[in-house]
Amino acid sequence: MRNTRDMATRNDALTDVAGLRVGHARVAGDRALSGTTVVLAPEGGAVAAVDVRGGGPGTRETDALDPRNLVQRIEAVVLTGGSAFGLDAAGGVMAWLEEQGRGVPVAPGHVVPVVPAACVFDLGRGGDWAARPDASTGRAAVEAAAGTEPGAPVESGDVGAGTGAVAGGLKGGIGTASTVLEGVGADGADVTVAALVVANAAGSVLDPETGVLYGLHFGAGDTPGPPEYPAPAVHAAARLRLEEARAASGPPPLNTTLAVVATDADLTRAQAHKLAGTAHDGIARAVRPVHLMNDGDTVFTLATGAVPMDPVNPLTFNNVLAAGADVVTRAIVRAVLTARGVKGPGGDFPSYRELYDIN
Repeated sequence: MRNTRDMATRNDALTDVAGLRVGHARVAGDRALSGTTVVLAPEGGAVAAVDVRGGGPGTRETDALDPRNLVQRIEAVVLTGGSAFGLDAAGGVMAWLEEQGRGVPVAPGHVVPVVPAACVFDLGRGGDWAARPDASTGRAAVEAAAGTEPGAPVESGDVGAGTGAVAGGLKGGIGTASTVLEGVGADGADVTVAALVVANAAGSVLDPETGVLYGLHFGAGDTPGPPEYPAPAVHAAARLRLEEARAASGPPPLNTTLAVVATDADLTRAQAHKLAGTAHDGIARAVRPVHLMNDGDTVFTLATGAVPMDPVNPLTFNNVLAAGADVVTRAIVRAVLTARGVKGPGGDFPSYRELYDIN
């Protein structure tokens, strides 16, 4: 059956994949700048995969997603700040899922939720290195996700795992985007592909010669056409301000860009793994350099399976692969454009809009 969803109701967000919910939680405290984001799958779970390209990843339960291993579907993915310490947030999500009876059945009345997680490095960016997510932060984020309505908008910018995100000296954050591929599924059905990204890169998202975000060169803006170039004087002042901010914030620490790419297509675990891999191209378009030794760049894939793919022509899957990279690039651009600058005891991280005087 053809997907007849009204395009005007779409949020251009991960939640445009029916059944997915997103929740954010922030670590409390004046000197805290970190948080957790949870992507909650429909009850019964989603086919999942992961591809790690960064040289310094911090992850949990990613081996379970290998297509050769036992677990077929998962109920949630956790993206979190706090570096490896922040992976404790997954414990809170795991406990909540167990209370709901959601997970891998292991005995009558008992489940073990498999909760893959990945972290970004944001330690000390608010001034307190001990202010990082824990199990209570994860529980708050998954409860926030569960409390949203189906298809709800997803907040971007300085929220959840993007609270303390920094991308090449600029304030980063959470971004999201989606697209509908018309007629790609079986019997001419439409397929939705979407992404949610935590932009926290060691590399730059900004072309130093022009002041344009790299992702905009690939049509990743909200308006069609080529990017608008800042005036030379504006760009020169922005470069000087960013250099001063970088100097005030000390040497660049460990970083990471995280993404969840989701689709309502019925993918095999091998196809989901392929989608996670090609989605990294979307990071490479928007961040330069990328996948460094001090990055932990990680992409998760979720496939809800609502729309069968064409069983006769496997090459229609190429459309999903291409779209996955595209929505990741757009989500990174949106993360940077919706972030607000932060200046405090943990460092000086101006926003792109602040530097280029964009309202």
